This record gives sequence, structure tokens and C-alpha cells, in this order.
Amino acid sequence: MSQTFAMLTAADIMNPNVVTIKGLATIASATQCMRVNKTRVLIVDRRHVHDAYGILTATDIVSKVIAYGRDPRAIRVYEIMTKPCIFVSPDLAVEYVARLFSQWNLHSAPVMTDKLLGIITVEDLISKSDFLERPKELLFAAEMQAAIQKTKLICQEKGHDSSDCIQAWAMVEELQAKTAYQQSTKVDKTALEEYLEKNPEAIDHLMVDNWCSG
Repeated sequence: MSQTFAMLTAADIMNPNVVTIKGLATIASATQCMRVNKTRVLIVDRRHVHDAYGILTATDIVSKVIAYGRDPRAIRVYEIMTKPCIFVSPDLAVEYVARLFSQWNLHSAPVMTDKLLGIITVEDLISKSDFLERPKELLFAAEMQAAIQKTKLICQEKGHDSSDCIQAWAMVEELQAKTAYQQSTKVDKTALEEYLEKNPEAIDHLMVDNWCSG
């Protein structure tokens, strides 16, 4: 009874062609690199395998160099970059990537495991994600209703005291909790609570407080 619809991840919409630069490079070189590669962000190489990646954006150059009339040939990348930079896992759902960007006011972030895999930007979230075609709010609602109806049938057929009924409701509660967390909403009354109001004879068997084990 888990979520069956596929969710896009960072790996699905990232750009695998990451442009990197050394921390000792000048801002003049970094700017030229951005122009040639038609990008607004560069990932700053690690000095060794235990080092962190850095990030340099066009906004950094504008706000820290151009805005003060500084000489870009006299400033090094490491002086204005952000390090360590926030990165995302390739398996992270697009919705969580968007939430991370919003929380930290990011416009881009590298996609990494133990190595650099790609980069994801706000533009990728807008142009490559499926939020227009498949709004998750509607998909979650449909999934939730299907799970509830299936659970009610199981309990009707096998009884409220059956392990199948108890397990089915536990899965529904877990699904509803995950859905609420994903959508950042508060559940005023769970599906199980509504069910118990209409079926009070099931309270002794299906009360969530009785589900603790160990």
C-alpha cells in the first residue's frame, strides 16, 4: 500500500555537464569560463579527496566584485566563493530539492554522492520537473483514498481484530503522515480517527497507542 506513482528526483532533472574551476583561478578567468560555457555557476574543485567542494555563482561576482569596482584579475575564486556548499543527493525527490532551495535561498546546488554527478538549478526545477503536469497534491490525495478504501474492505472481510486489518491501518497512518510531511500540512484528524468515530467497536483493536512493540 506504498506510494506507487513515480516521483522525479534530482538525478532526473540535473545537468550532468558540470563546469569546474580551481580555487586559485582569478575571477577574470572564472568570468570567462562562465561566458564560454554559458553558465551562471561554477563548482570549485576540491584540493584533495577529503576536502569539500565550493561554489561560485554569477551573483557572487556581481555583488562582491562588480558592485565595488574591484579588479577581477587580482581576486581569486577562493576569496568570494561559498565553501562548503550545500549539495543534494541524486535520489532526493524534486519537491524536497525545491524546499531545500527555498529554505536556504539557493539558486543552484551540486548533485553528489561520494563524487560530483551534476548540478541542479532553479531553472531546472521550473523547466524539467513535472509540477505542472502531475501536481503531487492530487496524486497523494488519490493514493490516500485508494489506500483507505482498500483498508476498509480488509477490515470488513477479516474483522477489526485481525492482524491484516491492524497492519493495513498502520500503513494508512504511515502514508498519511508521510503525505502531510511532504506537503508541510497539519493533519487535524487522521483517516483512522474518522473511521473509529463511525466504528467505535473497533477502538480497542485499532487504537494507535496500542501499536508500539518491543
